[in-house]
Amino acid sequence: MFGLIVKMAVIHGRREEMIEILKESASNMAGCLSYVVAEDSADEDAIWVTEVWDSAGSHDASLSLPSVKSAIPRATAIVSSFEKIAVTTPVWGDRLLKAHAQ
Repeated sequence: MFGLIVKMAVIHGRREEMIEILKESASNMAGCLSYVVAEDSADEDAIWVTEVWDSAGSHDASLSLPSVKSAIPRATAIVSSFEKIAVTTPVWGDRLLKAHAQ
């Protein structure tokens, strides 16, 4: 498995808009086992995204999906900073193993 933890800061007041962009673009991505978008509780302009994929290749392929490609310019326009916090190798998750086995 392949995982990413990303922190994004958006232009003040546009966090909900970014969350909607992420929700729209992240549905039906082959190989995505978990995609969690969370508001930072200490920073009203920050979002955390935690992703789990069956492989790095599935993640890379997702960047070519029409929904993702169309979301990138919309998201780029409101992101003030983007930080890849960690690339991880998930080893367990209560529903991850069941999804990965299917």
